[in-house]
Amino acid sequence: MTQTSDILIVGGGLNGPMLALAAAKSGLRSTVIDTRPEGARRSDNFDGRSYALALASIRMLTALGLWDGLRADAQPMHEIKVSDGRAGDAEVFLGLHFNSAEIEEGPMGHLLEDRYLRRALLDAMTAEPLVTHLPGQTVVDQSVTASGASVTLASGEVLACALIIGADGRQSGTGLRAGIRRTAWDYPQTALVCAIAHEKPHGGVAHQLFMPAGPLAILPLTGNRSSIVWSERKGLAEEINALPEEDYLTVLRPRFGDFLGEISLAGARFTYPLGLTMANRFIGDRLALVGDAAHGMHPIAGQGLNAGLRDVAALAHVISHAVRRGEDFASPLVLARYEQWRRFDTATLLTATDVFNRLFSNDNPVLRAGRDLGMAALNAIPGARRAFIREAAGLNGDLPDLMAG
Repeated sequence: MTQTSDILIVGGGLNGPMLALAAAKSGLRSTVIDTRPEGARRSDNFDGRSYALALASIRMLTALGLWDGLRADAQPMHEIKVSDGRAGDAEVFLGLHFNSAEIEEGPMGHLLEDRYLRRALLDAMTAEPLVTHLPGQTVVDQSVTASGASVTLASGEVLACALIIGADGRQSGTGLRAGIRRTAWDYPQTALVCAIAHEKPHGGVAHQLFMPAGPLAILPLTGNRSSIVWSERKGLAEEINALPEEDYLTVLRPRFGDFLGEISLAGARFTYPLGLTMANRFIGDRLALVGDAAHGMHPIAGQGLNAGLRDVAALAHVISHAVRRGEDFASPLVLARYEQWRRFDTATLLTATDVFNRLFSNDNPVLRAGRDLGMAALNAIPGARRAFIREAAGLNGDLPDLMAG
């Protein structure tokens, strides 16, 4: 058995490396076990994936020393427009309009391509002597004792630590091995994801269009490009994704509209099934789950990664404060503070996204009239708009140190 670190993080996507960098600020050594090879993580090919990073998440990237290197490739999000309509409508009902000028902190968020964020995390892990990155490795077993924990790799090597972190996605093997069950259900929807180049500038405006089959998000990227997250009925979505490029655009155009002029594909396109999942517990003996390993939600609010980063920031907060007080940072009492902090907020967010998706992903005339009236009423109240903007920016609630600014 090799004692390599204080914390073993299973999962090398985004949340795992972020937690390792945050733990290093408390003087803790972390090992990040990543199933993918480093070359795949460093690929510069644009695959269409991007993230809407809330202002609180930008604060966290700044605190970890990452944002200065990412800023030039990020697109500020100045406005959000929410509309209700149907494919091919000459006009859609503009229900909500949020402008970041209504808050003092600046843009409510930024759009950042996946490739830039992943590369920045790899470089930061390489530069941090307290972080060890093990790419191309798989965990096959884990065990916990009163004094520590360990994981066994497929190679047979056993690594010891004080705390195991599961950052290994919605099918978290870390959670399963710890006996943590999940509450989950699927939606009759699949997300089509791609990037679009368009003729006219977007002005940093994000659009959320509610169509009968599901929401269509148009999120501004740098230049005259936007990221598309398009929810469609399951079978139809797979058929659309299999179409040749021009036929794909023919289906998208009446949904997208012509407000940005002519459009074309600007990267790869792919699909992923939509569902809701939440771990029944976020912690176990010398173990904690973060990000998709703890919860997964519908992309209707664009909060998936932001919620994961909030997990990381909250866990880093309770660990760092425990270290300062001389506590065992992997003890049940310390980990319970993390679970208590994040579980209720996460359940509330998942419930809200589930309700919104069910309310808006239909063409029922009664529901359509009711939701349109509700959005119009909310839009007419400046205080309500401001509260919504601050919520979208991640500024409400009890903020962890890394997100407090």
